[in-house]
Amino acid sequence: MHEIIEIEVADRETFYKEVVAANRPAVIRSLTRDWRAVEEGSRSVAELCRYLQSLDAGVAVYTIAAPPGAGGRFFYSDDLKGLNFNRGQIPLSQVLTQLLTQAELVETYSIAVQSLPVRDVLPKFEAQNPMPLLDTSVAPTMWIGNRGKVAPHYDVHRNLACVTAGKRHFTLFPPDQIANLYPGPILGAPGGVPISMVDIWNPDLDSHPRYAEARDVAHEATLDPGDAIYIPALWWHAVESLDSLNVLVNYWWGGIAESAISPNDSLLHAMMTIAGLDDAQRQAWRDYFDYYVFGKGEDPKAHLPDGLKDITTSLSVDQANDVRQFLAEKLLKRR
Repeated sequence: MHEIIEIEVADRETFYKEVVAANRPAVIRSLTRDWRAVEEGSRSVAELCRYLQSLDAGVAVYTIAAPPGAGGRFFYSDDLKGLNFNRGQIPLSQVLTQLLTQAELVETYSIAVQSLPVRDVLPKFEAQNPMPLLDTSVAPTMWIGNRGKVAPHYDVHRNLACVTAGKRHFTLFPPDQIANLYPGPILGAPGGVPISMVDIWNPDLDSHPRYAEARDVAHEATLDPGDAIYIPALWWHAVESLDSLNVLVNYWWGGIAESAISPNDSLLHAMMTIAGLDDAQRQAWRDYFDYYVFGKGEDPKAHLPDGLKDITTSLSVDQANDVRQFLAEKLLKRR
């Protein structure tokens, strides 16, 4: 494994030029050390919980809990038809109280509040904990829990993750390692994308021999409160929360074009429509994707007149809506 590079970033322009444009992971130490939440957490976990409870708008939040026997690892069930944890919508203040209680126990459930929309649940948080590197149009999301392990997965968007309380260890893999990470089922996956079948904390190389290649090119870092990590879109990442109370705030942006259609949706569509064709047809479609999508060879719009509104060039608002409607009707149409 390799250590993730560390970069000092003082402003938004530097962040985009030296970090985002490089399309590689980077750690930014002490980026949010002046946050009120980081200061409260440095005093005690109880102080941090009281602070978050004081901001709580009373909205129930998506919460998961895995039994002690899961070893803190949120994962598929043994038969891969479900998950090894329970899910529910619970008031945030109640979850925080439970986490404080669990911190006193030897054997505990692994509890995690997932993808909490900060602006809805903690509407005053941003003003007291501002993000200097991103535009305010990028909304923060919060993750709260005790000790736990999130298996390698990917995000469609770029991700700036800020550790606010507790330590977290990140392990990242480039997108080209997908085969060596043995992706699990997509339908029913915890976050809508497949997670790696490999227990990277105790890998079984007899069952997953190619993981040895992924491990050799992995990047890792341990972050303290106030530290941040930039994760490019589609990089696989596993996260281990190391303390009795851990809080992370992340920001997702980019990764979806102006069409507002997720590339991940396009991938699912292609898997259903192209993957099952014979070799000759798949190769033909690969040629078309290379031409229209991946830009290999000639520019597909170079021979078309300037100003033409078309999906090959650029769509008007009405045309884009028509295309989305067309696709929706095709997807909903029964055979």
